Amino acid sequence: MPSDRRPNLQRGGRSGTPLLFKAEDHMAEVESKRPSLSPASQPTPDTHDTAAGSHPPMTAASSQRGAFSRQSTMHSRNPTGALEAAKASARKKYLFAGFFLSVSLVAFCVQTELSAYIQHDLAWGKAYCMMYLTHSSWIVLWPMTVLVLRLQKRHEPWDQFWRRHLQVVLSTVTMIELQTINVTTPSVARRGRPVMYLARMTIYITSALTIAGLSWYIAVSLTTPSDLTAIYNCSAFFAYAFSVPILKEPLRVDKSVAVMIAILGVLVVAYGDTGSEEATSSASGPSDPGAGSRFAGNLIIGVGSVLYGLYEVLYKRYACPPDGVSPVRGTIFANVFGSCIGFFTLTVLWIPLPFLHWLHIERFEIPDASTCWLILLAVLSNATFSGCFLVLISLTSPVLSSVAALLTIFIVAIADWVLTGQPLSWAAIVGGSMIIVAFAALSWSTYREMMEHEAHKLAVDLTDDEGDMDSD
Repeated sequence: MPSDRRPNLQRGGRSGTPLLFKAEDHMAEVESKRPSLSPASQPTPDTHDTAAGSHPPMTAASSQRGAFSRQSTMHSRNPTGALEAAKASARKKYLFAGFFLSVSLVAFCVQTELSAYIQHDLAWGKAYCMMYLTHSSWIVLWPMTVLVLRLQKRHEPWDQFWRRHLQVVLSTVTMIELQTINVTTPSVARRGRPVMYLARMTIYITSALTIAGLSWYIAVSLTTPSDLTAIYNCSAFFAYAFSVPILKEPLRVDKSVAVMIAILGVLVVAYGDTGSEEATSSASGPSDPGAGSRFAGNLIIGVGSVLYGLYEVLYKRYACPPDGVSPVRGTIFANVFGSCIGFFTLTVLWIPLPFLHWLHIERFEIPDASTCWLILLAVLSNATFSGCFLVLISLTSPVLSSVAALLTIFIVAIADWVLTGQPLSWAAIVGGSMIIVAFAALSWSTYREMMEHEAHKLAVDLTDDEGDMDSD
């Protein structure tokens, strides 16, 4: 009979559902009727029928209960409460970022003052060797992180603590490789190759960082300090330029204006007092490089500025956990990756040192004991700054971190004022104020963007729930 072949209208579980159905009202009705149902009359899943491919007949009530029990739970969430939770998460992330930013600024100030004293006053100007020592010192970041975590969990057995820590690290690498935070299922975990991925990304990102750092040390003797400062700190602009195609960040007017104000502030600091500096240098003797040397130095430092902006964006894209990861996990892995950079530098980048010595480009000389202690302090300060800077990029964005690094120009000027008694010039005050205003505007823009992202995720979650309800 044709009527026998016609499919059951309630097979999908939705034909008996009113068009203006309210899940909350239905759940209240089910709860009120549930005590009157006997255990024998309550529907239970039958595994044998399911395995055999047969299904129990579905009534309108049972189909509505099966179809809407999960969705009603999802829709009963309070969007205001979820938004408050998103705000709390963003505030926690920004508290972490603010702490590491403060530590990084102090550490960079200490490193800059010590490096200037070692190179100029103590006459130990070994550029590549100093870069090799500072980048190699990053290897201590992971052991220090493990030490802090171990002090927090000192009552836990070491084997269990270390096994869980390695599991967190490797699962974070898998999250980065696959760009998903759902890596607990075996099918997803088998797709990841965390050790090989970590080694490959370490080589790529360390190479970009080393070339960018070398360009600064090479250009020091070829161009003027003003050109060096102005061009190298334009990496904030290149970080934003690379973030658009690599990180898929949208072009925002407020961010673009903030970055341009920060770069203008750097230009004011670098070139605001060139007249007085030239008068001082002419009185003490000629010290400016020639036009050809200055052009070559500016070209080299320009390449370094582009590569440093690229390094920050590559680190954010290929070595930072995706959105949704806790700030603690992001902080831990940032220090782990910093140690990987330090290990690669320590074991590989020593190779140019003997060639530089044999070619008389940079003679290797062991300094005296007092200088060694100062070098050690400068190296550890750089490791602290770099570890905090990596965490800052991981928690926020390369653009905000680059502009935050520009704050060190103003802070170092204040430190020089305190240590040497030389008052701040008008250029340092005006340019530093512009950098501070740009950083504050960019911080607010980034925070607002983060809140918009959390609100968008909330809207997507609710939309997905409705889509699941329609497709069941």
